[in-house]
Amino acid sequence: MADYKDPENTILIELKGGTVVVELMPDAAPAHCERMKELARAGKYDNVAFHRVIDGFMAQTGDVQHANMEVDYNPGRAGTGGSDLPDLPAEFGRIPHARGSIGAARSQNPNSANSQFFINFKDNDFLNGQYTVYGQVASGMEHVDAIARGEPPMNPDRMISVKVAADV
Repeated sequence: MADYKDPENTILIELKGGTVVVELMPDAAPAHCERMKELARAGKYDNVAFHRVIDGFMAQTGDVQHANMEVDYNPGRAGTGGSDLPDLPAEFGRIPHARGSIGAARSQNPNSANSQFFINFKDNDFLNGQYTVYGQVASGMEHVDAIARGEPPMNPDRMISVKVAADV
């Protein structure tokens, strides 16, 4: 196993080009971090498409209800679902939406985040204080940069697998 600072709070996202290592921030957003680990451990994120990828902005994924490309994939509904778990209250903090940060996707209701998240391609300061930041890409950002663009992409990329480093 690779040497991670905090394996219990490190997420490994396998993309077609390689592994993206995400360091979670449980001190900043404990509920969001726990949710990501719970869904990863249940295998819910495996094979889930990146359904909204905007060049120069972010790549969004995590719709475990409609975007699993191996089970009932529905490109027309991808991005409209969540998990069977309750929505999370916002955990807004002072962590900026910097390149490689992980933000909780939600509806207009600040307390509607569930399973979806996005990875920022660049610093997106206009999102600060509006969306929960709960992780940061520590390595593998080049694989995120290579994700197919589109809303939705014609041939979407997927998270092949998502695991908690402590479990590997």
